[in-house]
Amino acid sequence: MAHASRTSKGLLDPWQPPVEGDGQPFSLADIDPGAKPFAKGDKAADRIAVDELAHELDALQDLFRADRRYKLLVVLQGTDTSGKDGTIRDVFGRMSALGVHTIGWKAPNEPELAHDYLWRIHQQVPGAGDVMLFNRSHYEDVLVPVVRGWITPAQTRQRFAHINDFERMLSETGTVVLKFMLHISFEEQGRRLQERVDDPTKHWKFSMGDLDARKQWAKYQEAYEALLGATSSPWAPWTVVPSDSKTHRNLMIATLVRDTLKSLDLRYPPSDPALKGLRID
Repeated sequence: MAHASRTSKGLLDPWQPPVEGDGQPFSLADIDPGAKPFAKGDKAADRIAVDELAHELDALQDLFRADRRYKLLVVLQGTDTSGKDGTIRDVFGRMSALGVHTIGWKAPNEPELAHDYLWRIHQQVPGAGDVMLFNRSHYEDVLVPVVRGWITPAQTRQRFAHINDFERMLSETGTVVLKFMLHISFEEQGRRLQERVDDPTKHWKFSMGDLDARKQWAKYQEAYEALLGATSSPWAPWTVVPSDSKTHRNLMIATLVRDTLKSLDLRYPPSDPALKGLRID
């Protein structure tokens, strides 16, 4: 049961790695992080559109919960400051907490390290009628260990295969998997990090480790290119979202999630016959 995000195919073509490709790295250098393919030409209009989409997603979520034939897993992956928190707040913030859950993945703890790297992930996938938002994800296990040289190229390829099989199993058992790589430029990341340094109310968001990762920007981009090419599948496609503009990032993701939910032909379950003619005293 494979489900791909749906909108105008002409708009999506440049932003999605081939799902039937040869597994070769997907070039991020060819993707302009400042592009705005879903923009309406006016920032104020785009913000209004995001707000309208957020309301529409709230309504669709009610139907999604009632239908219960599907589960939705949204993966938000990107470098530091790419906007994962902002996307969750601005795109999904109006949806009911009863059916929407978020987890922010950190470095694995000792019990998690005692199991395979996907063990902790599987425990957090959505149940029937639920939406699960991953802030970072299992893809950290083919990013950080690769950049730091903790696993070999052969082990990296093995993990790509594991992840593809894992996501295929999720898809075949009713989980719709949407994966968004929030793509920002090196310059934009620098500006956002500086904002966190300059604004005392944002100091809690800043870590000196962010600077260490920034020094390895090229290596992380290379690791992202490899995983995008190897793990974009018909059942769990990647979409690269130009994210230098926060408003455009939200607009593009909200549109794709909305279009995907609408494509599922959601319906309310049959009514209980005992309700016919029932009057409440």
